[in-house]
Amino acid sequence: MAITGKDDGKRDGRIRLGMVGGGEGAFIGAVHRIASRIDDHYVFVAGALSSTAEKAKRSGAALGLDPNRAYPDFETMAREEAKRPDGIEAVSIVTPNHMHAPVARAFIAAGIHVICDKPLAFNLKEAKALERLLASKKRVIFALTHNYAGYPMVRQAKAMVAAGELGEIRLVQGEYPQDWLTTPLEKTGQKQADWRTDPKRSGAGGCIGDIGTHAYNLADFITSLDVHELSAELTTFVKGRKLDDNTQILLRYANGARGSLWASQVAIGNENNLRIRVYGTKGGIAWSQENPNYLQVSPIGKPTYTITRSGAGSGPEAGRVSRIPPGHPEGYLEGFANIYTEVAHAIHAARKGKKADKAVTFPTVDDGVKGLAFIEAAVSSSQKNGKWTKVKA
Repeated sequence: MAITGKDDGKRDGRIRLGMVGGGEGAFIGAVHRIASRIDDHYVFVAGALSSTAEKAKRSGAALGLDPNRAYPDFETMAREEAKRPDGIEAVSIVTPNHMHAPVARAFIAAGIHVICDKPLAFNLKEAKALERLLASKKRVIFALTHNYAGYPMVRQAKAMVAAGELGEIRLVQGEYPQDWLTTPLEKTGQKQADWRTDPKRSGAGGCIGDIGTHAYNLADFITSLDVHELSAELTTFVKGRKLDDNTQILLRYANGARGSLWASQVAIGNENNLRIRVYGTKGGIAWSQENPNYLQVSPIGKPTYTITRSGAGSGPEAGRVSRIPPGHPEGYLEGFANIYTEVAHAIHAARKGKKADKAVTFPTVDDGVKGLAFIEAAVSSSQKNGKWTKVKA
């Protein structure tokens, strides 16, 4: 389905959006394009949609792009779009991991806002270099699509922790099991499995980089606690696979809290079972991505109860990123759309030389640096038989 528009965005105020990656055969590119249009803040007008020029052109035609704006590579796209009076204002980067930083650098240098899929870069060194570059380009907005931070009940959980409703946080338990890589799927030529299990494109972490970072970011977003050090065991169960497909990590937080994180892509019977539980001195909360409209709350000495999205007890932090009444499910695409919409608020404010309202929240380059520091500390710890390792972002 083409989701471009005849209007170039100049007349109706929509943000002119481009994309690098996400062409035919890609999964996440379509998710980003749909998410960008749910609240109608963006119009998709340009792309370098594949690493090969022919495929990029074909993908652009399939999505209804002007042939002159279906570029053969991202360097040409950044250069040419920066020249146009109707050039893109923001770019979505949905390539394999090893291309995130090179693409981001090109568009940041061109003064174009960036919405990048996670992880931020191939390694921590690249991530910190991007952080420094952005510090010198203060007008460029950079967002990282840790999309679970966009779910209303995650916003509710974060608000409750910040308000002290759980008391001092003691325990943080996160997990993200899947089963899709239980067999050597990458050997069949399946595109998503192929690059995600290739250290030259995925980076030092397999499962930990692909989904472990989501669980890590979710805990960080909700609790605002910094991990001080960790002890990790990264395991590769599938014979011949080059990267981990299961990870188990113990966490020590700077405030004295303790945590654990389990992520797996070989846990049979699990689809996308991302869950988090947080416990403090006054109570606990539990949230599951597969049932995202419900937050379980357990006050000390009282029965556990459920807050539903847009229902009784749901606060303004959740309400501002909800669209429809309770009982009508909102999920993955809507959560993703909330990140895009939050970024749109920031871009609309930037057009006027202002900053967005304080309520506007989305993951940034800082979250990306934290994620790469987490991956590298975990890989290092595992290589040293689980030695406790500092997490240095």
